[in-house]
Amino acid sequence: MWARGVNEEAVAAGAVLRIAFVGWGAMARTACRLLDDSPVEIVAVAVRVGSDPPEDLPAGARLITAPDQLAATRPEGVAETAGRDAVGPWGRAALEAGADFIVSSASAFADSDLLEELGGTAAANDARVHVQPGALGGIDALAAASLPGLEDVEHRIIKPPSAWSGTPAEELCDLDSLREPVAFFSGAAGEAARQFPRNANVAITTSLAGVGPEETRVTLVADPTATQNRHEIAATGEFGRLDISISSQPLPDNPKTSSMAALNLVRCIRNHVAPLVV
Repeated sequence: MWARGVNEEAVAAGAVLRIAFVGWGAMARTACRLLDDSPVEIVAVAVRVGSDPPEDLPAGARLITAPDQLAATRPEGVAETAGRDAVGPWGRAALEAGADFIVSSASAFADSDLLEELGGTAAANDARVHVQPGALGGIDALAAASLPGLEDVEHRIIKPPSAWSGTPAEELCDLDSLREPVAFFSGAAGEAARQFPRNANVAITTSLAGVGPEETRVTLVADPTATQNRHEIAATGEFGRLDISISSQPLPDNPKTSSMAALNLVRCIRNHVAPLVV
């Protein structure tokens, strides 16, 4: 069983943040472990209907399976790690309950109607939608650079062939026989996120910070020499030029997800209760 690990001084001061997780896969488990000594209480974990009850839920967390069960757990924040199909229903439930909604599956916002809907629901309930950076670094700089206007943004995603298995990449190249890097997709961020929602999830994050999903160019690469997942973002504009490159080990239990995605989720949650945010 997981220990909540809530800081006793924070409890006495009433500063404990009540968090619910939607999804209980590799990212959520990693995040919960890293939050163990934080002033954070995991009050609920949501899993799909019919799933076997996890044996490693955080101590005291309630297991739920439907969005209408969320409000009763009184969360102050809801962290989504379950995939883009979960963003709409669980986001509505979280925001209507007045809880901030932290999105990991940003590919859901390739649907601009959903993005607008959740933004409106957040505003009506004094809550916020947070798109956490996921596997990326430098999103704060990209968002700042977009203020005076950006001319061009390109995002390259390079992963080992095994990380692209089970995706449309299998039909675009022979992943098992690659001897050199192959760029098997080049197009708009919105299309990349629709076709590769788990692997190219962060393409929408880049587009939201910059010039939008149809103007952000994305290239997907299968590289047999790669041992890590790498993201390269280049942007130009009135501010100058920005080049970001970040390589991250995949999560051991899910090679399609970078370890940085879990780390950024933890940072996003901690920032809700930290006395100093950098």
